[in-house]
Amino acid sequence: MRLEAITWDRLGEQLAERLLAVEPADGGAWTRVALDGAPAAGPGALAERISEALRVRGRPSLVVGTEGFLRPASLRLEYGHRDAESYYSGWYDIGALWREVFDPLGPEGNGRVLPDLWDPVTDRATRSPYARLPPGGVLLLHGPFLLRHWFPLDLSVHLVLTPGALRRRTAEAERWTLPAFERYDDETDPAGTADVLVRADDPRHPAWSG
Repeated sequence: MRLEAITWDRLGEQLAERLLAVEPADGGAWTRVALDGAPAAGPGALAERISEALRVRGRPSLVVGTEGFLRPASLRLEYGHRDAESYYSGWYDIGALWREVFDPLGPEGNGRVLPDLWDPVTDRATRSPYARLPPGGVLLLHGPFLLRHWFPLDLSVHLVLTPGALRRRTAEAERWTLPAFERYDDETDPAGTADVLVRADDPRHPAWSG
């Protein structure tokens, strides 16, 4: 696969331009995009860049991070604070993402999305108000392991790091999560299945293939 060097700002603009031409695959009124990648790769920052590029083009969007849909600590940490298996398959409330984010943006949806559900610091519901994404708007969902859940996506972007770069850019206290990303690569092959691949080894100089 040939990757082309690009700046982050230009990448956000290029992806925004591409999204202007994307039609929802299910005939609905909203375009749904996944920015998939380890926290160290910065998928949330790219989602924000795309959102801003869409804004100046007159297209509404909503950025949602999976960190706002963590399960309660009693469930998430049932097997300890550093269990890679739990991190991979039990930390995120996938049912809530379907119910509060994807269902409202389906063909029969009303565009009323809950931007976050759970605060991991207080371990309580955030009680955030619903956000209404108007027809024609774009959902920009970012977080890890997104391509293993069969979400109804109209565009998928995977930010990839080599194992060495992932280790270097992951804080030492979080390196216990690394086996989960190795398993994700083996089971899901996100780099091979995503519509757009972004190489983020050098945080200053990404490269992409789309």
